[in-house]
Amino acid sequence: MPRKLTPYLFVLPLISFIAVFTYIPIATSIDLSFRQWDFMTADKPFVGFENYRILFNSREFWNSVRVTMIFAFVSVPIRLALALLIASALTRETFSRRILRGALFLPSVTSTVSIAVVFSWVFSTDFGMANGVLEMFGVEKIRWMQRPDLALGVLIFINTWKQLGYDIVIYIAGLQAIPQELYDAAAVDGGKRRHVFRRVTIPLVMPTTYFLLVISVIEAFQVFTLVSVMTEGGPAGATDLLVNLLYRIGFTFFDIGQGSALAVLLFILLIALAVIKSRVLGRKVHYEA
Repeated sequence: MPRKLTPYLFVLPLISFIAVFTYIPIATSIDLSFRQWDFMTADKPFVGFENYRILFNSREFWNSVRVTMIFAFVSVPIRLALALLIASALTRETFSRRILRGALFLPSVTSTVSIAVVFSWVFSTDFGMANGVLEMFGVEKIRWMQRPDLALGVLIFINTWKQLGYDIVIYIAGLQAIPQELYDAAAVDGGKRRHVFRRVTIPLVMPTTYFLLVISVIEAFQVFTLVSVMTEGGPAGATDLLVNLLYRIGFTFFDIGQGSALAVLLFILLIALAVIKSRVLGRKVHYEA
């Protein structure tokens, strides 16, 4: 056997795994998006772009796009800003800060279903802790999950709380990679703390910010469990994110063709957003050699 083939044999199991569980399902979804299938019959007649046409003419689809955009582009900037500020305060290695890092990271590895159930109790209208605290200050009970103008905000808060710890840990790693000499030089030049943060920290941590921005937007567009457990897309479609709509079309109405078409559109949308972010932020990201 030629020695040139040896490296490829080592990665062959991984390539095979990725092909079977990633590339083949993607290709299958694209194929099904041009067909009509309901799980119950073997026939999958080709219908062309009919599934896409139905989606583009659907009010539910455009509502889900709007809600998902609001969810992603409100929650992600808040998460990253809070994570950077908190990480800056926890960069130094001390015992208390290590404990605090662990406490902040814990929600990100906690079951999303458990978190959703707990916060369903917290924001319950009749016996929730949130309304209990408000009543202590003389504020009337708020129907958090029944009001269209509040339900999405509650989900943004919960998702931010859950994912914030992961962002903090990644930011701490990025901040610790910045040479201390740069901060010392800025201090010698008389730079104030806020100026050093804006002129030194933010530019040098930009590669980390770009990485977190990409994966955070992808994660925000794929949020499903919180919606499924807490609101099921309600009230009045106020929390009907794209993945929740995809699940309802594909696995409640058993319209696999339309569900696959929505999955393909979601994939294209994420690719387009990644390209836009690369064009907008790519020139601001500088990697140290």
